[in-house]
Amino acid sequence: MVRFETTHGDFTVELHEREAPQSVANFLRYVDEGFFDGTLFHRIVPGFVIQGGGLTSDFKSKPTHAPVHNEADNGLRNQRGTLSMARTDQIHSATSQFFVNLADNAFLDHSPGQYGYAVFGRVTEGMDVIDRIAAVSTGRRRGYTDAPLEDVLIRSARRLQPAK
Repeated sequence: MVRFETTHGDFTVELHEREAPQSVANFLRYVDEGFFDGTLFHRIVPGFVIQGGGLTSDFKSKPTHAPVHNEADNGLRNQRGTLSMARTDQIHSATSQFFVNLADNAFLDHSPGQYGYAVFGRVTEGMDVIDRIAAVSTGRRRGYTDAPLEDVLIRSARRLQPAK
């Protein structure tokens, strides 16, 4: 479990290590390094996704580790509240950026002729925060479309210790 503190509230995610071991290990590496602290949700498309995890508040890309293998064929679906690895048109190009699905986005799933986007977790608490982020005003900003007109920052992302 990872707890995100943002400028719009907090939310918690559960990670699916069994189904997406490489994606989860990659994500937790960034969490443990504090990489996400101070990054933006830089792409917000109501009814679709909010995306973040790679740009600073001045819209500069942070240096990342090598890309991970795309695990979109793991049987998990891009449903409302799930976290997936963002990538370029190159299938195995995901690094630090992720998105939260705001709706069931079956067209992002792995299928014949479409490799898809790897689901690796889901929001377990704070979906209201995700919806609040999805409702901010967006437009063109610093060369990005669908960008929030005011910063939506991840203040911190930390592992939650399991209850003993």
